[in-house]
Amino acid sequence: MENTQKNDTSLEGKIALVTGGTKGIGKAIADRLTEAGATVIVSARNQPEGNSAHQFIAADLTSPEDVTKLTQEINDQFGGIDILINNVGGLTTPGGGFSTLTDEHWENELQLNLLSAIRLDRVLLPKMIEKKNGVIIHISSVAGKQSLWNLNMAYAVSKAALNLYSKTLATELASQGVRVLTVSPGATKTPPMEKFVEDYATSAGITVEEAFQQLMHQTGGIPMGRMAEPTEVASLVHFLVSPAAAYLTGTNYAIDGGSLPVVS
Repeated sequence: MENTQKNDTSLEGKIALVTGGTKGIGKAIADRLTEAGATVIVSARNQPEGNSAHQFIAADLTSPEDVTKLTQEINDQFGGIDILINNVGGLTTPGGGFSTLTDEHWENELQLNLLSAIRLDRVLLPKMIEKKNGVIIHISSVAGKQSLWNLNMAYAVSKAALNLYSKTLATELASQGVRVLTVSPGATKTPPMEKFVEDYATSAGITVEEAFQQLMHQTGGIPMGRMAEPTEVASLVHFLVSPAAAYLTGTNYAIDGGSLPVVS
């Protein structure tokens, strides 16, 4: 009986919040957790298109006021959450290296990719600690371990900071029943990634396929020869938040088709 429980990936009765959960990786995660039986809340700046199986709460997580409102609405409707997926984030700064990046660029990237997760953790953690149960997943990026100075310097730095924050938080909370993990996708087939490649192709005067190959060459290539599907990232996240992963905390899981040329 005990062994069955440890291998259980059902999320029946769990309440989950997925930030940036209306498209791309976030939507895939929200859909997967719903399929596993969780009640899923998604937050984003804008209302999702079409019908959704998830409860939607609008919030800009770079705004402390919006974080407070989001938390209050969750606590009023659900009494807290069991699972938090800090997925909101993105590359918003220009390429070109240090000389192209202003203080505003750095501030915006840190607000979106680091501080939004920190402030949301801070307000939602107390109820998890009170119950001595909960899981937090920070969606990072392989860029946090392998940056490209000419393309994503500020983004990579913000994700590297998120990685260390996540590890430190996991150590603090391990004895209090709350697990904290990091998932670092590599190139994933999402609208923002496809737009990034298209913009790079336009600026370089090459085809989209040539742009993709150039970008992959700079990172050492993808041994599997393709980008990840959002559903593949969602499958990993589902396992990590489930009872089957009850002994896992503090680890950063790269899901990159083998692209990181490091042992970690």
